[in-house]
Amino acid sequence: MSVAKARGELRIIGGRYRGRRLPIPSETGLRPTSDRVRETLFNWLAPVIPGARCLDAFAGSGALGFEAVSRGAGEVVLIEQSGAVARQLEANASRLGAEDIRVLHGDAIRWLEGSGPPFDIVFLDPPFAEALWAPAIERLAHRGWLKPGSRVYLEAPARSGFPDLPAGWDLVRDKTAGQVRYGLVIVGSDAEAA
Repeated sequence: MSVAKARGELRIIGGRYRGRRLPIPSETGLRPTSDRVRETLFNWLAPVIPGARCLDAFAGSGALGFEAVSRGAGEVVLIEQSGAVARQLEANASRLGAEDIRVLHGDAIRWLEGSGPPFDIVFLDPPFAEALWAPAIERLAHRGWLKPGSRVYLEAPARSGFPDLPAGWDLVRDKTAGQVRYGLVIVGSDAEAA
């Protein structure tokens, strides 16, 4: 199995794999979520992460998915379009011995056109240069991938902000860190639980 040439490392910041470092492949547009943003996000998710079924729709470095499994998620699905990056994600999951991670090589938008059991948490952090938020949100909202109380993490360029959200998606957390705006949505009737 060929693995992409590494250009750096990703450090897992909490949970059972805390402090472990994983190689990050060299790929144009790959930008791992910063340690500071991940720490804030997983503080927000702490009450719901244990045993959660998670989707990292545009996995890239896998920072969010690996952090989720480290902190007790029951299952994490990583979708990555680049074959070299997907192979690196598989190698990193194997390196950790993380059997709760499933890596899928493919197009997240096309994959979301299908169906399957709903996710408790979805990480939606597509490449900033591409207009993928709206189609991803539309499929998540209308294809049964979410249930009342599901959380959706959004990460977007600070200058453009988030796309319009569907009815019933409540933005309960919203912050900016440098050039990045990030927030947490609760789907359905559970918004007061954040």
